[in-house]
Amino acid sequence: MDETSQKIIDATMSLVRDKGYVATTTKDIARFAGVNECTLFRKFGNKKDIVMHGLAQEKWRANVNAEAFQNLKWELQPDLEMFMNAYMERITPDFVNLSIGLRAPQLYAETAPMIMKIPQTFLEALTDYFKKMAELGKIGETDFASLAMTVFSSTFGYTFLKASFGQALSSVEQEAFIRNSVELFVKGIAKGQEG
Repeated sequence: MDETSQKIIDATMSLVRDKGYVATTTKDIARFAGVNECTLFRKFGNKKDIVMHGLAQEKWRANVNAEAFQNLKWELQPDLEMFMNAYMERITPDFVNLSIGLRAPQLYAETAPMIMKIPQTFLEALTDYFKKMAELGKIGETDFASLAMTVFSSTFGYTFLKASFGQALSSVEQEAFIRNSVELFVKGIAKGQEG
């Protein structure tokens, strides 16, 4: 990839993150990239084409894969904290805002599978973890997919709200949120096994 093309991609992805896909114009992109609009169309067919090239680059995707969730101790509290921390380290406010910008109807059919890989990876890894914890006798048999969805929903919700509102909605810091959420979740699982 030549330097000019990379500037165009970076400008496009930054603008989509900050303004959304629809509000980002090719004039904006050209100005932000420091090129003229003709260069933009010579390098790429259209705005959508630029975005798809951007999504193909690792720097514009969150690095959430199964390996992100391998540092296991096989104890619920530290392991669930690790899952939540690993997600939150990778899903930055910039990435949240970019993924929102990528949900425009004009390109959602192409971007949705890429965006969905992140929650799918988290949910699959966590569901497998719960199954193995049950096999080890550390938790009871239950609907492991629902347990994983509960942890993911909490993790995603905190991440999304912090990206959207910063400290304005809640002053609860990430570390305290993770520790307290996991503690409540673990107590809930233990209560469920008693009944």
